[in-house]
Formats: sequence, C-alpha cells, structure tokens
Amino acid sequence: MTAGVPCTTAHRDSPTARVAAAYRRIAEVDRPEVWITLRPEHETVADAAEVERRLAAGETLPLAGQLVAVKDNIDVAGLPTTAACPEFAYPATVTAAAVARLQAAGAIVLGKTNLDQFATGLVGTRSPYGAVRHAHRPELISGGSSSGSAVAVALGLVDIGVGTDTAGSGRVPAALHGIVGLKATLGIIPAHGLVPACADYDAVTVFAKDLDGAVAAAAVMAGPDAGDPRSRAWPADMRFAAPRTPRLAVPRAADLAVLTDDYRDAFTRTVAAVADSGIETVELDISPLLDAARLLYDGAIVAERYAAVGEFLATRPAGADPTVAAIIGAAASTTGPAFAADLDALTRARADAALLLRDCDALLLPTTTEHPSIAAVQADPVDINRRMGTYTNFCNLLDMAAVAVPGAATAAGAPFGVMVVTPAFGDQVAIDIAARVSGLEQAPLLVRDGVQLAVFGAHLRGQPLHWQLEGIGARFAGEIRTSDAYRLTALDTVPAKPGLVRHGAGLGAPILGELFTVSRAGLGGFLAELPAPMALTSIELDDGRSVIGFACTYDAALAATDITEFGGWKAYLNAAN
Repeated sequence: MTAGVPCTTAHRDSPTARVAAAYRRIAEVDRPEVWITLRPEHETVADAAEVERRLAAGETLPLAGQLVAVKDNIDVAGLPTTAACPEFAYPATVTAAAVARLQAAGAIVLGKTNLDQFATGLVGTRSPYGAVRHAHRPELISGGSSSGSAVAVALGLVDIGVGTDTAGSGRVPAALHGIVGLKATLGIIPAHGLVPACADYDAVTVFAKDLDGAVAAAAVMAGPDAGDPRSRAWPADMRFAAPRTPRLAVPRAADLAVLTDDYRDAFTRTVAAVADSGIETVELDISPLLDAARLLYDGAIVAERYAAVGEFLATRPAGADPTVAAIIGAAASTTGPAFAADLDALTRARADAALLLRDCDALLLPTTTEHPSIAAVQADPVDINRRMGTYTNFCNLLDMAAVAVPGAATAAGAPFGVMVVTPAFGDQVAIDIAARVSGLEQAPLLVRDGVQLAVFGAHLRGQPLHWQLEGIGARFAGEIRTSDAYRLTALDTVPAKPGLVRHGAGLGAPILGELFTVSRAGLGGFLAELPAPMALTSIELDDGRSVIGFACTYDAALAATDITEFGGWKAYLNAAN
C-alpha cells in the first residue's frame, strides 16, 4: 500500500487482509501520537475472522470489514477510557451504543485515539499523550478535540473515525484535512458510553474520506438508546430531501471578517460554485448566531464541563493539561441564577435562529477561520482556539445539524472546509445540499424509515402540484408502473389531473407513475386535505409490491375520459398538446 492511499480503496479485500494492510500502513506513517491505545493486531485479526464467519453464514453486514478508530472519551469494552488524562483512566466494561452498532454491522475497531483532554479544545494539542500533528503538514495543528480520529482517517489508517462534537470537534479537524465530518442532530446518535463534556450539548460524530462513507456509518449508529436519556428518534414530520432548487443562506461580508485572507477567498469561490450549480444563495446577517456561540464558553453554560470533570481536576492530577484545567476550573464559581439566565438566553436565541432561517433550506458557513501552526497555538493557546470555533460553537447550543465537507481549496492548494447547517432533524436536507456542494450527482440516504407514496398525475415532477411534495420534503425514489389491473381517466378538475381506478387483473394496463419517500406526518397531511374525488389507497405495482398511492373514486372515473391507452399522464398531456 502506497503512502497516502487509504485502506478503503481495497473493499474487495477480505476483512483479515484489510486489517493486515492497516497495520502495515500504521507502521509506515509512524504517527504514534494518533493513538492512545492501539489494539494488538492478533485481536483485530480475530475480529476480522469473525466478520468473515458471519458473512459466510449469510448475515447482511453493511459495514463488513470497515476499520474504525474511536476517540478515547468513548467506551470500548476491554480497553481503557482515558479522555486524554492518565489519572482519569478506567477500564471500560461495556461498549458505547454507537460503537457497538458499528461492530454489529461488521466494522472492526482498531483502537482508541488521542484528543484534546476531556474534549475541551479545537486544536488537537492539549494532551499529555502529545500534540496530534496534521496528517500531511506536521508543523500545523490537526484540529481538535477529535484530533486522532480525524488524522487516522486522513492518513488512510481507518475508514471511519468516531469522534465527539460539542463546540465543533467533529467538524474543524475534517475541514483542516479535506475530509467529511458529520454531526447529526443532538441525540440522533446516542451518547451512551461517552465521557461528557457538556452533557446537554455533546454529540457523537463521524469522520470519513467521503460523504457516502460518513452517512453509511451514521445511519448504522443512529437511533434512540435506553442508556442515553437524551437520545432521540426521527420525528414523524421530518424531511427526506432538499428541494430541487434549494435556497441557501450565506453570511454577509461583515460576518466573514474573522477569516484569514486565504480562507475568505476560498469561501467566496465556494459560494460562487454553489450558485453556478443552480442553488439559490441569499446573504443573511448571522450575527445573532455568532452572539449565541459565545454562551458556550463565555457564559454560565461552561458549568456543565465542571459538572462532568471539575471535581476530578480540582485534585490537580499530574496529567492535567493546564489550559483545559483553567477553562473548566473557572466554571466552579458559576451561580445558579447565572446558569438559568443563560438557559433563557439560549431559548430566545433558538427562536431568533428559527426566524432568521425561516425562508431558507440551510445555511452555508466556513467551518473554521484559519489553519495555525502548532507553535502558534502553543504561544497563544486560548485566543486562537476561541477564534477557530466562531462558526461551529452555536450549532449544538441552538439544536442544529451540520455536515462539514471540503470547499474550494485555498489559492495555495490547502484544504478549506465548509458546513451545511440546518435546524434540528434537517439532517437529510443538509446531506443533500452537501452532496451538491461536493459535486456529487446523488446524495446518500441517512434516514430510511419513511412511507412510500405513488403519484400518477399532478404531483409528478414538473407538474403543477409537485410543489406540495417538495413542501413536505418528499424524496424521489424512482419511476414505477402499476400492474395491469388499473385504468386511467382524465378528470374535469383544476388543475387538470388523472384518476386511477382498479378494475381487476388483466382489465387495465400498466400505468406509469413516480414513487416518493415521505414522512408519516406528511402523508397524513395529504390525507387530511385530499379533495374529492381523490383518494389514497393501496396500489399494486408490476413488480409485485404494494404501496400507498393516489387514486380516485369509481363514480368520478366513470364520468371522465378514459386515457388508459396512453400508459401515463405525461404521455397523455404530450399527445393532447
């Protein structure tokens, strides 16, 4: 395996072969600061052999042989959890729910990775196990706090990096390395087995080389878990797709002043490319979001970090990072009234954010402000770190989802990252737009539990009522045909629409339609507002499936013009014109 080529290129190889290749690559790059605990190769080979046995037994394993690095503030049974503080270490006896789900899907954990201590930082240098250097430019920072997991992906040591993100830790390292960082809506990926930083605002996140890999892992990890009281399920009214022409908010020039010149230029070119792709962009004043971001560290909310590990750090352990200890220790004096006041400020900020973005599908932001050297951060460990979280700190405070992907490279060819940010549960919309930003023809699917709805007339793409489907976030799932039991008529309605009626096997013809994935609430909304003579009923397709679809009452069809011979509504309209 050549330097810089990720092991993910060898998906055709067996899991045991992929494990062996990964350990060769680990020796080749010689980056010991990436790992706090690297499992012995014979243990992971045994895991790979078990994956092969399961495959041979006929199991479906969507992540078979995928290799995983886990941030060392997340439990993996049989390995110590240190949170990058040796004196804090404890032996984990139960694997975190999100990691266990990856393993159940056939993924193999190689080890635990280095981090900014207690997940406090965005730089990757705050660890007694060593500063994690950038994967390709070791004089620069890797970004934190999920530094080791991101670098493991960027170096091609693993396919999936599991991190956490409270203030941007699952996104900033992705931006600095030109990889993908996916931070789902809070609670969608359970935080069971996580050493908390700010328990109400912690998220378990995914790094991967590309969007497909990140979404595939997140889809496996998602779902509520009894061990995490803050975990959440997808709501009944969630959106399954972005509109065909999304409306994307971007910051006004004044809100970009903190960027370095090369990053500002890269963001300007990224926005121009997005607009050229057909996405509508609109400038907004995002200062209310940036103001809210300051509550995470400059307000009383930081008391949650003290509640997590403050008493431990008060014992002055030898391995405590001084910057981390100072940040968390300062929160000891936070008062109850101050905390209550900041919670009220957050509630108001969430309302303001919803109002700000009400006419947009998502917000496009630079992921971070600059890419400093390790020496610069050592000389100024607080202010640089604070600046780097300018665009990430508010996301979890305001209950938003974010997908970090590469944007246009800087003029010097360095990676530059952007984020697509949406309100809670807009994850699939963010992924769809991130795919467009990345130049992908098709976006991967994170949420897969919607309802299939068949349409045959005015709701088809390009027809006058299709906007209703876009309005509920429906996702196109392909063209379909009914069985030969159906006849199609042209109804006398405004707008014009057809009526589909079942007559019986062989008494009609296959009718062309389109299938969409919709939310359960969206389907219920259609049913509640359905005008006569339309109906929703079970439709039999020519491949044997039955789906819910639009039909009409029998008496209305009898009074209408039979157009079955055309085989579909669009063909009839074309002939009529």
